[in-house]
Amino acid sequence: MSSKPLDGILVLDLSRVLAGPWCTMVLGDLGARVIKIESLAGDDTRAYGPPFAAGESLYFLSINRNKESVTLDFQKSEGAALLTELVRRADVLIENFRPGTLERYGFGYAACAALNPRLVYASITGYGQNGPWRDRPGYDLVAQGEGGVMHLTGEAEGPPLKCGVSQADITTGMWMVGGITTALYVRERSGKGQHIDLALADSQLSLLGFAAADWLVAGHEPERVGNTHPMLAPYATMAARDGWLNVAVGTPGQWRAFCGAIEHPELADDPRFTTNADRVTNREALDAILAPLFRTRTREEWLIRLAEADVPSGAVRTVSEALEAPQTAAREMVVALDHSSIGPIRQVGLPLKFSATPGAPASAPPRLGEHTDRVLQEFCGATPEQLAAWRAQGVIGA
Repeated sequence: MSSKPLDGILVLDLSRVLAGPWCTMVLGDLGARVIKIESLAGDDTRAYGPPFAAGESLYFLSINRNKESVTLDFQKSEGAALLTELVRRADVLIENFRPGTLERYGFGYAACAALNPRLVYASITGYGQNGPWRDRPGYDLVAQGEGGVMHLTGEAEGPPLKCGVSQADITTGMWMVGGITTALYVRERSGKGQHIDLALADSQLSLLGFAAADWLVAGHEPERVGNTHPMLAPYATMAARDGWLNVAVGTPGQWRAFCGAIEHPELADDPRFTTNADRVTNREALDAILAPLFRTRTREEWLIRLAEADVPSGAVRTVSEALEAPQTAAREMVVALDHSSIGPIRQVGLPLKFSATPGAPASAPPRLGEHTDRVLQEFCGATPEQLAAWRAQGVIGA
């Protein structure tokens, strides 16, 4: 069997909800062993729903594969002693408590680094470890608003809109994957771990791209433009006779090819539309021509024509259409895993494709506390008698 990029790395996951668990799910896909420390009640998302499958939240299932679930109350002295042993052995600890919370329990960065100087300690919060908002709670919807992304999303005359998926959480999880792997690389040279401080609001700011430059350099406040592009045209969603498609014209050659594909080659030399700047300036006039034209054919007819002309385009697919597309299958982007109580479940796979050390989902999401005994026996030398006593004392879950 081929090795995975993070084989041999032990991750201690004290995070809940989405950003942290998304990160550790990906680390697990890449080969890390992930031990998920849960309260006796479990990760909050175990209760998110409906829908549920055999009592398991589909929300939880979507972001917690490749993990071993250990229920542990580390506010109790016995639980703290067990967590201490796990910290000594871990390569990475990831947490998303509010700043200062784990310090009160004896597991802040300084205390954990003293136990394990090689530990990479990764913190995810709403606003970071410093600043006037550091103590505020952070959730995806709030971060999308605070980071400027919602202001840019939606139709020009409509209200601000959030992204259809939990963009702030997921991008924060993706950033943290990069942060952790970078810190592990640095550790190979220095021999020491470090603290990574990542905020949902900062992750959203990082996505502003040219919109940030519009304000920082030009002093212009960007506004919502719906499914068009403020600097390119035509670069928009088009309504066909039976559905929607996206067209993205980004070069002069693509513009000329687009005009041929829609059987209006004269538009390529129309002085209102000759250059991209002309088309952006005269966007309304161009839209008035294209909108009724695209309604004359089906989505598939337009996609075939545009593909033959090598014009960037694609269908606006439903979730089911996207997941069942032949390209999705060819890329092995839907995988099947066997869950211990549900049976086979399908999930979205890993988009990273390594030629020598491929990653892949390894195991289905765990039931609450499914691996408590095994992990504590392996890492803490727990005996059956000790496990029974801790369970009776509420140190570990049933």
